[in-house]
Amino acid sequence: MAEEELTQKKCTACSGDAPPASKAKIEQLKPQIPDWDIKDENGELRLQRVFKFSDFKHALDFTNQVGEKAEEEGHHPTLLTEWGKVTVTWWTHAINGLHENDFIMAAKSDRIAMNIEQ
Repeated sequence: MAEEELTQKKCTACSGDAPPASKAKIEQLKPQIPDWDIKDENGELRLQRVFKFSDFKHALDFTNQVGEKAEEEGHHPTLLTEWGKVTVTWWTHAINGLHENDFIMAAKSDRIAMNIEQ
C-alpha cells in the first residue's frame, strides 16, 4: 500500500469506544509516513513531525493549510508554529491513542508540506 492511498482516504468518525490502532496496524501504516515519529506521551501514542521552512511566512502558510484540511476532515492536530518550523502532532483524543485517521492526516500533512517552499 503506497502513501498515495492514505492521502486518498477520508477520516471516519471515531467514538470513545473505538479501539486504538493495534501494534500490527501501526506497523502496517508507519512505513507510509516514514518521517513521522511515534511518541509516548503519558501512555498515549502520538504521531509527531517537525517540518522546516525558510521563514515564518511559509511556516504559517503550512499551519493554515493543515488547519483547513483538519477542519475539512473533522480531525484536529496540535500545531506549534515557530520561525521556520512547525511541529505537528496527531492522535485521536476520543480514544487517547492512535487511529488510522492519524496516519491519514499525517500523510496529508506531508503532501501539504511538499507544496510549500521549505
